[in-house]
Amino acid sequence: MTEKTNTMRMLEARKIPFETYTFDPDIHSADGVAEALGLPAHQVYKTLVVVRQQGKPLLVLVAGDRELDLKRLARAIGEKKLRMASYKEAESLTGLQVGGISALALTNRSFDVYIDRAATELSHVLVSAGRRGINLKLSVKDLMRITKAKVVEATAKSI
Repeated sequence: MTEKTNTMRMLEARKIPFETYTFDPDIHSADGVAEALGLPAHQVYKTLVVVRQQGKPLLVLVAGDRELDLKRLARAIGEKKLRMASYKEAESLTGLQVGGISALALTNRSFDVYIDRAATELSHVLVSAGRRGINLKLSVKDLMRITKAKVVEATAKSI
C-alpha cells in the first residue's frame, strides 16, 4: 500500500476519483514513467516550471512525448519572454523535487496553471502526486477544474 500524499487526501476530500501508480522514484521524466508503467507517453503529463520576466512563475502541463515551445506559450499567454526554471529554481519555487512537481500539490500556492491543448483530446492523464515515484490517473476535466488550468497551445505542432 502506497503512503498517501496530501494530493491524494485532497482528491479524496473532494470526492474526485483517481488511480495510483507507483514506480521507481529514481525516474524523473514523464517518458521514463510511461516506459516503466507500460503506458503511452502522451498519457503521462509532466509539470514544468516556467519563469516570466516579471511576476510569479507559472506551471505548464505537457505530455511526456511533447516538448514545450516557450515562444508559442509566451504568445498564447501574452508574455514577451519566458524561460524554463533550472532544476534548482524549480525546486526552490515549488518546494517539491524535480520528478515530483505537481500542479495538484500546488493548488494552494496560487500558481497560474496552463495545460497543452493535446490533453483535451484525452479522457484521463497521469500526473505527479507531488512525490517522486507516485503518479495519479484522473480525468482531464477534474485536473483542469482543480488546478484552474487554462488550455493553451504550448507545444510545437506534431510533424
